[in-house]
Formats: sequence, structure tokens, C-alpha cells
Amino acid sequence: MFGDISGMMGKLKEAQQKVEETKTRLNSVLINETSKDGNIKITVTANREIKSISIANELLTDKEELEDYLILTLNSAIKKATAINEQEMAAAAKSGMPNIPGMELFQ
Repeated sequence: MFGDISGMMGKLKEAQQKVEETKTRLNSVLINETSKDGNIKITVTANREIKSISIANELLTDKEELEDYLILTLNSAIKKATAINEQEMAAAAKSGMPNIPGMELFQ
């Protein structure tokens, strides 16, 4: 009825391996985000891990302004990282999925 079950299980294991390899690779994909005026620079991985934050000295005197800049710049960096992560993970999962009739999961 479902064809070669062991072949499908092998394909699922292959898909899982590709997903794990993609997760590892995304640790080295860096997204650099800078605030509009250049006072804050943030680097995150595509797995949304913060790698560095650089803050201009003039922001150190105004706590509220610094907080606002950090929130805006971090959110922008995380949004970009999430888009890359989701795209890459979906491609990795789809490439290894067996063709099961009626199961169009990633279309």
C-alpha cells in the first residue's frame, strides 16, 4: 500500500541528517545589522545567536535611547536571521523527504 517502507525510513533519516547539517552550517552564517545612524552594530548567526554588539560612546549617556536602539536593531537582526533560518531549514527538510502519496507537507 505504501510501497517500500524501509526506503521511506531511510529517506526520513536522510532528511533528519540534512536538517542537522543545515543547523550546524547556519551557525556560521552571520547577519550584520546596523542602526540607521550607525550607532549600534549587531552580528547574529542565522540560528539567532548574538555574536557581537557594538555601541557608539555617545549612546552610553542616555539609557533610554540606548535601550530603544538595542531593541530596534536586535529585532531587525533577528527578523533577518529567522527568514534565512526558515528558508534553509525548509529546503533541507524538503530535499530529504520521501514521496508519500497524499502528504504534500512542504509545498
